Amino acid sequence: MHFDLPFLHTIFIGFLSLFPAVNPVGSAFIIDPLLGDLSYPDRKRAAKKVALYCFVICLVSALIGSWIMRLFGISIPIVQLAGGVLICRMGWQLLNTDQVKGEKETAQPERRSGDIDNLLFYPISFPMSTGAGTISVILTLAAHEEETDLLGHFINLGALFIAILLICLLIYICYANTARLIRRLGPRGEQIVNRLSAFLVFCIGMQIAYAGIRALFKF
Repeated sequence: MHFDLPFLHTIFIGFLSLFPAVNPVGSAFIIDPLLGDLSYPDRKRAAKKVALYCFVICLVSALIGSWIMRLFGISIPIVQLAGGVLICRMGWQLLNTDQVKGEKETAQPERRSGDIDNLLFYPISFPMSTGAGTISVILTLAAHEEETDLLGHFINLGALFIAILLICLLIYICYANTARLIRRLGPRGEQIVNRLSAFLVFCIGMQIAYAGIRALFKF
């Protein structure tokens, strides 16, 4: 077994294919209102857990994702529709809570990491970070790898795992440090970013749900 240019090329293609689906830079700004007032050490721990959850989701999707979906009779459009509805709901909640944040923020203590542990897998890791689009990309890449011989399949699968690992590392870096960048914008800039992020969450949910509806009804 040797790791030549085709192996590196597979890693590169896998990373480029996953990057727009995951969009770690844009997603970091979108999920920032959920991580809220965490201290930097707590933020790093939360980002580490999110990156780990995303890696597990991508890994399971690459290994047995297509089998699980066939077992339960679930299609990618259904995942898109359900995920889009859930993201829309989260975006609406963020928009509403953001409107009253200014009135209550002085009376609220700093949020601790334990308070958001139940948000780290859903909805932050799934479906906001690695949703239906990411799963469909991974299933497509994994299906392409199955067309090769057994040795080539395992080599390409290893390349896909490395690409997933690189994406998850980028998720950790972006999610852990976004708050610092937003704070440099000042209170007014932070408020603008939070409102835009909440609106984008809602729009992304609508777009994902619309893609699922289009695929279901084929128009």
